[in-house]
Amino acid sequence: MEIIPAILPKNFKEIEDKIELVKGVSDDVQIDICDGKFVRSTTWPYWKQDENFEKILHEEMGMPGWEDVDYEFDLMIDNPTEDDARKWLSAGAERIVLHLESSKDLSPVISILSGLVEIGIAIDLKTNTDEVKKYEDKIQFIQCMGISKVGFQGQKFDNGTIDKVKEVKLKYPNLKIQVDGGVSLENAHLLGEAGADRLVVGSALFETEDFVHSYSEFKGA
Repeated sequence: MEIIPAILPKNFKEIEDKIELVKGVSDDVQIDICDGKFVRSTTWPYWKQDENFEKILHEEMGMPGWEDVDYEFDLMIDNPTEDDARKWLSAGAERIVLHLESSKDLSPVISILSGLVEIGIAIDLKTNTDEVKKYEDKIQFIQCMGISKVGFQGQKFDNGTIDKVKEVKLKYPNLKIQVDGGVSLENAHLLGEAGADRLVVGSALFETEDFVHSYSEFKGA
């Protein structure tokens, strides 16, 4: 099972610092992008205007450690547009997560991304899994949210997520499943048994004294 470290960054410096921990340990990292509208929290680059982001978009620089780490951007933004899709492609995305609840129709954004990156649809605990059906042939994975308050790390895991993963696995056997939110060593094995292919882990990795050791523990869970 894959383990993807997750960063909920207030600023670019936080990304730089945490990528130094990730490099050489994990091939992938997820960056949570929150606009303060779809979710209450606000992260880089929405926290304040950032010259680094502008340089990245104009290909004057790359994301920290881009030569060593593949970036997955979890777009927790309200009504993502085709322009948003192009921006995160320019930022060097390998995977992009779109939240089902963020828009009435994600098809225009998915069309821009199709064939260029791996696309995932995130669904909340209370969302009917049938709603993913219209995108099934256009995406590569489904991200099940393990917490009720999306956009904040360190929350308690909702045990209902395990049944949600099982349900998604039955309905969409050809799509990969990843779980984001509240993932810990206590529930990692159960999520794997339920059918999860990837686990997105934030505070349970970065708020420990030894990132490398904690990552190894998750890999062995």
